[in-house]
Amino acid sequence: MIVVDTNLIAYLFIHGEYSDMAEKAFLKDSLWVAPILWRSELRNVLVKCLKDKHFQFEDAVQIMREAESLMKTGEYMLDSLEVLSLAASTNCSAYDAEFVVLAQEIGIPLVTMDRKILKTFPKTALSMERFTEVG
Repeated sequence: MIVVDTNLIAYLFIHGEYSDMAEKAFLKDSLWVAPILWRSELRNVLVKCLKDKHFQFEDAVQIMREAESLMKTGEYMLDSLEVLSLAASTNCSAYDAEFVVLAQEIGIPLVTMDRKILKTFPKTALSMERFTEVG
């Protein structure tokens, strides 16, 4: 089981530069979890892709449905105090803090491509490249 950020979910469902690596991460560990926030963030990514004409509305709906199906048993609500405390005591946003708090509470790695998170939380966060390389 791994905590994944929204970008990793997006890379798995939206074909792009990191899609192959996201598929490799999924094959390595298909039990993905995330704070419920991932839904809003992915919706935002999908709307941006729609506005940039990367795909049609029906494609966005299908991607969201597939992502929701994947994540349906891996969504977590987090304690606001924990999220606020971590965000206030570091240089990360409350959005990013949700993923870090979840990983720390469960005691599993957060797989991300976010350089700031990787630098700020080296004991919690693992790059997608490193995760897919680790035996």
